[in-house]
Amino acid sequence: MMATEVKQTTRAQESTNAIERLYITMRHLLNRGFYKPSGVSGNALRTALLLLRPEIYGSVAEQKAELDGLIYVLERLPDGIEECRFINLTSDEGFSKSHLKAIVPPKRRRNCYRIDDEQMNIEITRGRSDIYDILTHLTFLFIESGKICKRVLVEEGNATIRDWDKLAKFVQSEEKNESEREVALIHVANILGRTFEEVVEIENKLSTTAQPDRFLNIIFWLGKLAIEEETTGNKRTITFSPLLRERLGHHIHGERWAARIKQTLSKHELLDRPIHIISANMHSVMNSLFAKKVLAKEFPDSKSLDIYEALSSSKNKELRRKVMKVGENNGMIFIDDESGANIDVQIFDSAKFGKNTCCYDFPTNISDHEKPVIFVMDYAFGEQAYETIDELLKPMGGEEEEKKFLNVDSISVMGKAGILEGGKGDLMIPSAHIFEGTADNYPFKNELCAADFEGYGLKVLEGTMVTVLGTSLQNKDILRFFHESTWNVIGLEMEGVHYQKAVQSASKIRKSIKKDVKVRYAYYASDNPLETGSTLASGGLGTTGVKPTYLITDRILKQIFNS
Repeated sequence: MMATEVKQTTRAQESTNAIERLYITMRHLLNRGFYKPSGVSGNALRTALLLLRPEIYGSVAEQKAELDGLIYVLERLPDGIEECRFINLTSDEGFSKSHLKAIVPPKRRRNCYRIDDEQMNIEITRGRSDIYDILTHLTFLFIESGKICKRVLVEEGNATIRDWDKLAKFVQSEEKNESEREVALIHVANILGRTFEEVVEIENKLSTTAQPDRFLNIIFWLGKLAIEEETTGNKRTITFSPLLRERLGHHIHGERWAARIKQTLSKHELLDRPIHIISANMHSVMNSLFAKKVLAKEFPDSKSLDIYEALSSSKNKELRRKVMKVGENNGMIFIDDESGANIDVQIFDSAKFGKNTCCYDFPTNISDHEKPVIFVMDYAFGEQAYETIDELLKPMGGEEEEKKFLNVDSISVMGKAGILEGGKGDLMIPSAHIFEGTADNYPFKNELCAADFEGYGLKVLEGTMVTVLGTSLQNKDILRFFHESTWNVIGLEMEGVHYQKAVQSASKIRKSIKKDVKVRYAYYASDNPLETGSTLASGGLGTTGVKPTYLITDRILKQIFNS
């Protein structure tokens, strides 16, 4: 009998299995309520992440330290988390009413509270995607922490190498000068297996006026806690509060968020007007509506993008205030989020636009009642997109009250995404969203198409977008498979499936909005994870994002005003 040939598992299949194991383990740990990073469950997360080797984490699977990945993670975790042995993930449990000051990471909208020298509490108000994001980043930190421990702890006894002792002496000393700092960096370079030049570059990126030695402190604390785990048995612990586990998946924050918005629409008698929902940032729609008219003297060339680049600069706060003031005087309502969803909202009542204030023209013979209400919501995060839109599209009124339905004409989603063929700033126009790791797929008719963006010097791709479980978990093997297979995937993002699932259930099943509601999706590339050095960890877009942002916004608004 001939032996059958066993097909070799591909790297893409191994990576897919690793992602599935990561998420199954994370959900198990959430139900369990706690885990120790150095325990069996923590090792399972580390093993899966090392097998996956995400592009964003660079050399995480190698012996040397990964520095760009470290910066990426630290920008998304609270300052000082490396010093904490106990990390507690909680729901919104009233810490804002205590004496504790909220710590907000630069690249994630989440409130964190340093309870004492050893404990950090992180509030989860944006659903499971937020938990997966945090646990993935923490796992990376624990891997890097373990690398430091292995390099500095001498096997015989509990002694440490000279480089570590010198670093510890510098960090713990009260008075420090530049020459001592340089010497400490030389020792750190040896500990991390990196060149002195690389270490100095990272130190310059992380140091601040208030924390000139932040990088050295981070390396010291990552190593210190790992060494103590090995030598004293004091283990780090991640816990999930009982209230968080109870509330998760119940749309508590999304319901509060949507209720306040619908009350505002009702108060201003806007529920019956044609409503156009746009998921975008909090500046491009407002600037596109008013800036060219408001700042005509400062920027006489109406076709130039200079006006938007200037408004995007932190140096031009006065220009932004000028545009915002005109918006507020011409029908703009701003809703600062208080629900915990961390999604601010702008509502533009176009019937209140003054003469010669708006940069777009209405169709002739249109009554005020027919003029659009433009509803702009800040970006959601992962599964939070479903929670917020699902709640927003539900009718107003309780079980015994008469239901009041929103007159939603269109839903537009503009965002950043990873592109699989092209570079930063290029455009992706999806015709379907598929959900990574599942058989779920959502084809739709997109009101936007590639032809809308031709002639602007940007590459425009049309095809399928994959909604991933977390951008920090992608690697080249999976993405190359998606790109080269018959799925015709052009890019990856985190919210598309969740938006479309909410839209389809509201329009086709619940019938709470029109069956033929128009949808528009357009993304611009923040990175190309298939190219080395072009991942999200390589840095932001800078002014590269201005052109695609305003081009997409302009196309959405033109369709709204001419619908």
